[in-house]
Amino acid sequence: MTDLPRFHHAIPVDDLDAARRFYGEILGCPKGREDDTWVDWNFYGHQLVTHYAPGPRGEHQNPVDGHGVPVPHFGLLLNAEDFHALAERVKAAGITFVIEPYLRFEGKPGEQWTMFFRDPAGNALEFKAFADDDQVFAT
Repeated sequence: MTDLPRFHHAIPVDDLDAARRFYGEILGCPKGREDDTWVDWNFYGHQLVTHYAPGPRGEHQNPVDGHGVPVPHFGLLLNAEDFHALAERVKAAGITFVIEPYLRFEGKPGEQWTMFFRDPAGNALEFKAFADDDQVFAT
C-alpha cells in the first residue's frame, strides 16, 4: 500500500445483509462497529461505512480510454499483487465487471491497471494499481 492519505467514505445500501456478504465475504474486508442501520468496514486500511438507505440512485457515464466510466464511483489504489488477487476473488464470486481488469494508458503517464464492478446496492467501485506510485497524479 502507498503512503497516500486514508479516507472515510459512507455509501448507501438497500440491504445490509447483502452488504455484509459482499464486503465481508467476497471482498474480505474485516467488519468493525455496526448498528441496525450501518456497518463499518476496514476497506484495505480505510474506513468504509455502509448505511441503509432504500430508494433509487441515478448514474452518469464519462468516456475514459474507450470505456464508459460510471459516475459516481469510488475505490482504492492497491499494489499490483493485491489488485490481481482481488480481481481473481471477484471473478471467482461470479461478480459481473462494469469494466474488466485491464492496463489503462499503457506506455503513457499514469499507466495503471484498473477494474470496475458494483456492490449489491449498485454502487460502482474502481480499483487501480500503478507500477509506479509517483505516476498517480502524472499529466
